[in-house]
Amino acid sequence: MSLLELDHVAASYGPSQALFDISLALDPGEVLALMGRNGMGKSTTIKVICRLLPYHGGRLRLDGRDMANVPSYRAARMGLGLVPEGRRCFGPLTVRENLIAAARPGTWDFATVTALFPRLAEREGQIAASLSGGEQQMLAIGRALMTNPRLLILDEATEGLAPLVRQEIWEAIARLKRDSGLAILVVDKSLAELARIADRGVIIEKGATVWSDGFTALTPEITDRYLGV
Repeated sequence: MSLLELDHVAASYGPSQALFDISLALDPGEVLALMGRNGMGKSTTIKVICRLLPYHGGRLRLDGRDMANVPSYRAARMGLGLVPEGRRCFGPLTVRENLIAAARPGTWDFATVTALFPRLAEREGQIAASLSGGEQQMLAIGRALMTNPRLLILDEATEGLAPLVRQEIWEAIARLKRDSGLAILVVDKSLAELARIADRGVIIEKGATVWSDGFTALTPEITDRYLGV
């Protein structure tokens, strides 16, 4: 059974429909890349998965459970860990306070998170607002891991970061895939890095799933048609 399933999901912002026909599935321990040009519905799909936006068509299931009437806080307790676009750390709180704010018992605690991102241990008492963009992104990932999720969702986790920091984030994601057994849904524009870590990919075009397959099947023709500028 898939951990996460979306079958022909549709969703709107008020009268404006944003998703028309989204279908995808993610198995335990799998890394799935969610791709598409800007404005095609990737972040909206993530909002629906995390129950931050209602959907009015299709079906969303987590571990076989229908999620239609599940509020966002219960979705988080069921094992969804979100690293949102733009990081959104708690600026006035310290690094440690950010990490423990939503912590739940499990493998991921302050020691294991700071082993993945040693810079967070060095900045433990520093307020989040004073961190660099890369350090804030590490903190956002660490905060999501501290909830001990079953599914980690990364929405543009390397956007706007310096190349060396981007590489550090990608290496951490690769370690999570190799060592943690987490299912990971990742949105990013770097096809080269996605190809290195993702098992499969899904492409969204105008609010609908238009391609879904193993990453080795992503041909230049498909890339040019759906992901090119």
